[in-house]
Amino acid sequence: MEDASSSRCCNSGTTFGFHDQGASDVEDQSFLNSRLEIVNRNYCRGVRFIFKGVVSRVLRTLHGSSDDIGWLQCAPEMAPVEDGSAGFLELLQEIRNGLHKLPDSFVYLLIPGLFSNHGPLYFVSTKRFFSKMGLACHIAKIHTVSKGGVDAAAALSIYSQELRDKVAGLALVQSPYGGTPIASDILREGQVADKETRRIMEFLICKLIKGDIRALEDLTYEKRKEFIRNHKLPDNIPLISFHSEASVAPGVIATMSHIAHAELPWLPPFFSEEAEDAALAARKVPVIFPVSAAMALSALHLQLRYGEKSDGLVTCRDAEVPGSVVVKPDKKLDHSWMVYSSWKKDPTEPDACEMCEALLTMLVELGEKRLKLA
Repeated sequence: MEDASSSRCCNSGTTFGFHDQGASDVEDQSFLNSRLEIVNRNYCRGVRFIFKGVVSRVLRTLHGSSDDIGWLQCAPEMAPVEDGSAGFLELLQEIRNGLHKLPDSFVYLLIPGLFSNHGPLYFVSTKRFFSKMGLACHIAKIHTVSKGGVDAAAALSIYSQELRDKVAGLALVQSPYGGTPIASDILREGQVADKETRRIMEFLICKLIKGDIRALEDLTYEKRKEFIRNHKLPDNIPLISFHSEASVAPGVIATMSHIAHAELPWLPPFFSEEAEDAALAARKVPVIFPVSAAMALSALHLQLRYGEKSDGLVTCRDAEVPGSVVVKPDKKLDHSWMVYSSWKKDPTEPDACEMCEALLTMLVELGEKRLKLA
């Protein structure tokens, strides 16, 4: 009896032991299943999150600057512009006929644009043209992040009190006053390969060109909107906005621009003095580059992507400064035309020097009209 009882107890205990182990396995399996469900849910959420992120980046890239181009015209607080193209063309024709009216009582300052230090002939022909007329003309030596008209307008906005009696007017020539889609599309955060693109641009600008990436950042729509809304241009200074449209015709691809001179190594003379003089003169070799071809391709890109007219870098709508007199020439000109001379000049057409003179003459006349009305 005792043995049976003991056996029953043992069997009972053994049976109880197997039952406990089975319950533990079920609990472990249930725990593993719940963990797998959590992992699966997190995985699905992660996949959806990554997919949404990729889609968002693609959409942001495709959308680009569509909502930003021409924002100055859409902002109700911005002053309207006035079309002065007809008056400009009349002045240009008078200059072509030999009538020069620029007074010598002013100093004419030419302010270069972005990375102009890599173009030694930037504004050189215009300065020489003005100097021959006996006018005081200088090219501003700005050693920071120069953007020409944008920098000049910024100086007038920030230091309006100090410059009130020193600046008679400002003509902005093809300046991205409202920003440019080129800079924004390159540096926009949240688009496809934004970090990689920025690293490439930092290498090109900072390492190769020895510039500053902030020069390009300042031309994005985000930066321009912030600056313009916080710094207004003074009302008492006459303003002219000059913008143009680049030609995208196939013939433009072959146009070359004269951007610099290169000096060949000098060798000791072996001939007469006349031969030596000729050799010295021949040492300077013009450096030409298809700048217009690059501008034409860029203008075609902006036209196809956004449906906007541009000079290759700046859209026409972004170059119009609020409250200014806008000049739109009837000739198709790219962004580099006003500062670099074409390798082949057409004597029947006005050149960049004459256009600069017409713009400044118009600016002086605007100032005189304001003085009479004051």
